[in-house]
Amino acid sequence: MSNDHKKSYTDIYNVIIFLFGSVLVLIGAALSVGGALLIYLGGTFYYLAAGILVFSSGILYFKKNAWAFYVYLAAFVLSVVWSLFEVGPSLWPLIPRLAGPLVLLILAVLLLPVLSPANGRALRRAYGLTTGAAVAAMIVAVAFASGQGPTLAAPEQRPNIAFDDPDNAPAPGEWSAYGAGASAQRFSNLDQITPTNVASLKRVWTYATGDLPDRYGSELTPIKVGGRLYGCTPMNIMFALDPATGKEIWRYDPKVPKAWIPYTAACRGVTYFKDPNATQGAACAERIIEGTLDMRLIAVDATSGRPCPDFGANGSVDLTIGLAQKDTADSPVAKLIPGTTAITSAPVVVQGVIVANHQVLDGQRRWAPSGVIRGYDAVTGEIAFAWDINQPQLTKLPASGQYYSFGTPNSWGPLTGDEKLGLAYIPMGNSAGDYFSSLRSDEENKYSSALVALDVKTGKPRWAFQTVRKDVWDYDLGAQASLVEFPKDGKTVPALLIPTKRGDIFVLDRATGEPLVPIEERPVPQGGAEPEQRAATQPFSTYHTLRKADLTERDMWGLSPIDQMVCRINFRRARYDGPFTPPEVNRHSIEYPGYNGGSDWGGVAVDPRRGVIVANYNDMANYNMLLPRAEADREKLFAIGDKRATTGGSSAEGAGAQEGTPFGILVNAGWQTPAGVLCTRPPYGGIRAIDLATGKTLWDRPYGSARRNGPFGLPTFLPTEIGTPNNGGAAVTAGGLIFIAAATDNLIKAIDIKTGEILWSDVLPAGGQATPMVYEQNGKQYVAVMSGGHHFMMTPGGDKLVAYALP
Repeated sequence: MSNDHKKSYTDIYNVIIFLFGSVLVLIGAALSVGGALLIYLGGTFYYLAAGILVFSSGILYFKKNAWAFYVYLAAFVLSVVWSLFEVGPSLWPLIPRLAGPLVLLILAVLLLPVLSPANGRALRRAYGLTTGAAVAAMIVAVAFASGQGPTLAAPEQRPNIAFDDPDNAPAPGEWSAYGAGASAQRFSNLDQITPTNVASLKRVWTYATGDLPDRYGSELTPIKVGGRLYGCTPMNIMFALDPATGKEIWRYDPKVPKAWIPYTAACRGVTYFKDPNATQGAACAERIIEGTLDMRLIAVDATSGRPCPDFGANGSVDLTIGLAQKDTADSPVAKLIPGTTAITSAPVVVQGVIVANHQVLDGQRRWAPSGVIRGYDAVTGEIAFAWDINQPQLTKLPASGQYYSFGTPNSWGPLTGDEKLGLAYIPMGNSAGDYFSSLRSDEENKYSSALVALDVKTGKPRWAFQTVRKDVWDYDLGAQASLVEFPKDGKTVPALLIPTKRGDIFVLDRATGEPLVPIEERPVPQGGAEPEQRAATQPFSTYHTLRKADLTERDMWGLSPIDQMVCRINFRRARYDGPFTPPEVNRHSIEYPGYNGGSDWGGVAVDPRRGVIVANYNDMANYNMLLPRAEADREKLFAIGDKRATTGGSSAEGAGAQEGTPFGILVNAGWQTPAGVLCTRPPYGGIRAIDLATGKTLWDRPYGSARRNGPFGLPTFLPTEIGTPNNGGAAVTAGGLIFIAAATDNLIKAIDIKTGEILWSDVLPAGGQATPMVYEQNGKQYVAVMSGGHHFMMTPGGDKLVAYALP
């Protein structure tokens, strides 16, 4: 080789060495500065120590000193020892601690011949050390991968008790309500598909609704009654299908204006009602009822899809009557702003009364539209009652020029009814201005975030059970209550299960609301922005909780050591004293579980024959901060309808104006790093089987693979069940299977209810943020799920309803 070529190669090597040294110097400087701050905040010493070593190695690379490699190797060994001390041999927690340093170690080994060309022994030692580190990492990975299945509880003798509620169960092979039957157990008595043959399940038909709005999130669970399957699109187009083929029978479009879309266009389901006094076969003797985004109740004939002329005005009842909002407590009443209210869940019919709830857009204004709950005659559409929390004397419609109370707690999730008791079970949210409680009335404080049993004959609460006192964490009840027969003192009691976002599951007497398993009052953190408002204790379930252990600095995650260090610094800077840490002004507070934690609108499923609850859940934190009004204005946090608003009104997706209160709110719902990964360790979602009689965990596993998730929003295509965020519930069958989609991996899966093992999966055309349904037609069992995606969950949108069956 000529001297010119040698010089050229030397120049290239020198540039490479300089660049690698520069990278190490920059990383080392960042780790050193951040590590010093972390120690000042009371955190670990590791980042400062590692930063000094990495920085020193970079300087030695500038000098082309062979010790540069060994100094970096010392930093890597320190990282391995410290990481194993913190989290043990567990892959996901080790990734941000060791993946990046291992890559740099490999690069350092490749550059060693340039630093030490004559020292063969040093090269062999370096290669050996690096190979050993790589093998150790692989062993850890294999050990972790083998532990990704369910964690099983020790077997025990279980009572021989039937937990079924036959009065509220669907007819055999039917799925006649949003939750399968009136009991909302999401249980099918079909057993044609079993753990032994589910691997043969095939897609048999797909129905395209043709409706895909910009802000999409269908969330639909269809119903199946007789020979038809009924559903709705995100924009409330109702349809009927042949259950065996998916062929459309009829379609009715109520023509909802797009302006009425809240932060997500969603229709979770429709309701079937049979008029007991109608002549069989007469028009609208059987009808399908839905609530719309623009606040109407629609009733159509189940056979033809034509509007029922005897229901309201040609099949429609206007629910905007009596609703309005105010910009401040003293301002004139404004016209109802489209998008601030919407009906997204199927109403429930109890003793001939349609009970309708509606959502009020989060984070807008204290004096938002009312959360009034109303009942309507299922045949005529005439109003039967109105329950206005702050105006109990107002039993139906307000007088002309008057309105239902402003900003009262609203209910937006699926309702449950008990025909025998004449009760509708209403999962309530909190008052408007979700993160500020000082302006709420005593009645609002009584019913906020409570399950309320409403008497459909009087429109008055028969009882209420509050899950959170003076809620400033947006822990509204989104899940549907499930009716069960619960063992108590040697017999069964008609009971209900109500899961919560904070993770606790409560068991209540259906008739009285009394807890059937003791509730503990535990002290909770005090202070915050409104110290006089905070309750000294909160109710905790001793039956079961999906909530994991309190967060620590070790639980912080990220893409790299720097990413993780930043999350640790933010963790130390924020206030976090465990559950119910109150919001602070101009200082972040950590809410864990976050408002999308525990159980959301998907609720739980119940296998009454085996006595098993199946609960999928989220396990993520929020990073919140209250802003004084002037700062909120500078951040452009203005409510929908405010002329200064330039975006979607600062809704539930990250910030809230809370106009009419002293504070706006910033909510980092997923608490992400700049790289787009979460600051807390995985899993971020799981699925669990719970013994219904005792509340003990039977098995628990991460749920949701990493195939569609990754840094910067890029998919990793990894099939490992890392445990992703999930919205939507599960369906269980007499055949011993759990069918569930919900996660961000765009898969529907079948899980063995006994073991938690995933037995089958299929890739959906879009995100599956919906609860599956199970039904029978012509002797064949089907499983169907809506694949509509969800823009809030960042899954791809679609318009496909997909059905599966055995060949």
